[in-house]
Order: sequence, then structure tokens, then C-alpha cells
Amino acid sequence: MADAPSPAPGAKPPVVIKKYANRRLYNTETSSYITLEHLAVMTREGRDFQVFDARSGEDITRGVLTQIVMEEEAGGKTMLPVNFLRQIIGMYGHSMQGLVPHYLEASMAAFSENQSKFRDAALKPFEQLAKQNLALFQAATELMTGGLVPKADARPEAKAADPEMQALKDQLAALQARLDTLDKH
Repeated sequence: MADAPSPAPGAKPPVVIKKYANRRLYNTETSSYITLEHLAVMTREGRDFQVFDARSGEDITRGVLTQIVMEEEAGGKTMLPVNFLRQIIGMYGHSMQGLVPHYLEASMAAFSENQSKFRDAALKPFEQLAKQNLALFQAATELMTGGLVPKADARPEAKAADPEMQALKDQLAALQARLDTLDKH
């Protein structure tokens, strides 16, 4: 069996998986047989592994990872566009073939690095909306209870300082005044 690359300091070494002739996968870390789905979960969790042919000791990790991608794609979880697959196939035997793996690796690393930035950027507007809704709710509660309910958040940024919020408060006050006059009748 080939030696596994040395892990980064503090990282767990790759799990060694043996693949037998009967296509069964054996996890040497847990001393149990596993499936490709187990390997897919390990990959999603960031756990590194290497797969070796049990008879020859050949590293067959690339083929097993490709098989996992094929099963995911066949199972309706498509992520690879047909044109992309055609471009990849077209690069085999091309003079640029050696550059493609490095390019794809760098692209995926950049995507992963920016993934949290994408998530944050997508959630920012909702965060601001939630703050505005909370301030509006607090203002409405204060108007309806005459200020008897303590505010959940007394920080200055929770107070409505902008004109739009003040306009909403004024509308709520007008509605409360109408409700009060209806109660008297």
C-alpha cells in the first residue's frame, strides 16, 4: 500500500479505506464495512480518506471519488452542467490537460473561501429587515400598552431614528387613536 501524505499539524491523518474484489469498502479506522454514501458523508464533513485496492495496494481514491460524483449526478442531485462535462472530456489529450486540474482546484478553493462571504451578503438584508420589524413591533407594543411593557432591546440602534420608522410610528398612533374612539362608541 502506498504511503498516505502527511497531514497538516493538528489535522487527523487520512482514513485508509480498502476496496476488495467483491466491491466492498472496508474502513480501517472503524474496522467496519462502509458504502459509497459513507464516503460521501465523510467528504462533506471534511474528513480526508484514501482508498486502496486491497489486493494490489494501488491508490484508487480518484476513481472512487469519481464514482461518488456519478452516483450523485445519477440520483437527481445534478450539479455538473452538460456543457461543462463536454468541455472536461474535450480537454483529455489536449495540450492544456495538465493545467486543468490545477485550475479547477484553485477555482474550487476560491469558491469555498468566498462561500461564507456569499452567505453573509445574502443574509444582510434580512438581518436589517428583522431589526426594523423588531423596532416596529416594540413601537406598536408601546403604543398599545401605554409604555407599560419594557422594551426587549433598549440599545440606541433599536430605536427608530430614521424618518421611515417615525412615519410608521405615526401611522400606528393614528390607528390607535381611531381604535380608542371606536371603543368609546
